[in-house]
Amino acid sequence: MAISASTKGTALITGASTGIGAVYADRLAERGYDLILVARNQELLSKVAHTLSGKTGRRVETISADLTKVADLHRIESVLKTDSGLSILVNNAGFGSIKPVIDSPVDEMENMIELNVTALTRLTLAVLPAFLQKKSGGIINIASIVALTPELLNGVYNGSKAFVVSFTQSLYKELKDKGVQIQAVLPGATASEFWERAGVGGSQNVPPEMLMSAEDMVDASLVAFDQGELITIPSLPNVGDWEKFESARLALGPNLSLKHAAERYGIRHD
Repeated sequence: MAISASTKGTALITGASTGIGAVYADRLAERGYDLILVARNQELLSKVAHTLSGKTGRRVETISADLTKVADLHRIESVLKTDSGLSILVNNAGFGSIKPVIDSPVDEMENMIELNVTALTRLTLAVLPAFLQKKSGGIINIASIVALTPELLNGVYNGSKAFVVSFTQSLYKELKDKGVQIQAVLPGATASEFWERAGVGGSQNVPPEMLMSAEDMVDASLVAFDQGELITIPSLPNVGDWEKFESARLALGPNLSLKHAAERYGIRHD
């Protein structure tokens, strides 16, 4: 096949060896981006890279790294700080659990926080200075619908994804006039290796009417990214439902911090 010399820059994708991350790699390569793929399993990364470079003609680099390990995380931060060709960061690496928090090993929960929260935060802040300097770039943070439904699954997992949404919304306020685009994607149940690691035994045990393919999820999220969406919920039929939710949240604002406790508590103020 003919290999195009033109590129839209480089996309760095974490958790890129399988599932959602591998689909992002495929779709962004097809769109003309060179790739830096990050994951723990070098063998799987190499297979993805070989397939995509042959299919699209893009330059595909791989880095084997465990983002819960400080040295590996700092190594990826260094790439983000020094590679002038970077134009998109996809923070996809993460894992979840369906076990109740009270039944979960605390070390496992801490490890989840390190990956889902700490690594995502550090990588985002590593790439931002360069994006701000050139007034361009995109950051895609993969959250989850459990950020909005804390009663489901595992409370630490839900809280970590709620952090991703809040962090993204807050950064949007800082970045919206500076040429840098940011998006939080909230997938529902998606066909991926997530379910095996979470202890369900595989996505075949998820009700089929709830399970979206990783390809559909990523395709929808990239259309939303093209449209400038900040919060993307790929399966939500009516975006007006999200807008009502946001409006209700914002309406709380003026009364969230006042001098006196609300009258309903019956506290007298002399």
